[in-house]
Amino acid sequence: MVVVHAGVRVADTRRALRVLETSHPPVFYIPADDTLLRHLVRSGSTTFCEWKGVATYWSLAVADAGISPDAAWSYESPTPEFASITGHFAFYPSRVSGCWVNGEPVRAQPGDFYAGWITAEVVGPFKGGPGSGGW
Repeated sequence: MVVVHAGVRVADTRRALRVLETSHPPVFYIPADDTLLRHLVRSGSTTFCEWKGVATYWSLAVADAGISPDAAWSYESPTPEFASITGHFAFYPSRVSGCWVNGEPVRAQPGDFYAGWITAEVVGPFKGGPGSGGW
């Protein structure tokens, strides 16, 4: 998994955790050790997931590119079932310059809520686009 923003490889790993939820493409959680943390700034935003707990959001700051607000999130104290994603970051493909899985460019999930990574092997339909709110 690779995440690039404004020409900077902000994350690069072979140790991502792939999380699947109902009716959307996978989200990859990248270990902090494989992320350039100096480019992540806690934004103050949070959300609540009934399965994973409270998510903390991070804006991405790369010199001369400005700030991409809430481009990543993490679970600092997830529920026990998701303890393995502690210390990992997930990125919105729509809020960075690009994401890749095994060299393949990722397409962003429709809408801007779930942030799944769509590749050729991942087939929808996916929730997130217009008319999919009731799934």
